[in-house]
Amino acid sequence: MHWEHRFNHMVKRYNEIYRVQMPNITPHVCRHTYCSNMAKSSMNPKTLQYLMGHSDIGVTLNTYTHLGLEDAADELKRMEDLEIARKELEKAKGEKPVSQKMFRAI
Repeated sequence: MHWEHRFNHMVKRYNEIYRVQMPNITPHVCRHTYCSNMAKSSMNPKTLQYLMGHSDIGVTLNTYTHLGLEDAADELKRMEDLEIARKELEKAKGEKPVSQKMFRAI
């Protein structure tokens, strides 16, 4: 409760000074933020589960991790960039990619 009181005091002082009001922040909100930021930075989900102290991975991923549309768009862009890099590498090597059409079922 001590930390929550300190957070609330800081928010109250901020709100007295500035027009754009800040909502109350609790240490528990910081846990959610930490978990979301670690997930966004591609931390291994099982490692994150351990660090959060959860016995179930579902709690870590479904309750504490908050990702949005921007995060999905960033991930798709990253996958697109990987595909472009893979094609450039194949082009540089002069090799054709292996496909299922090269093999016959017997």
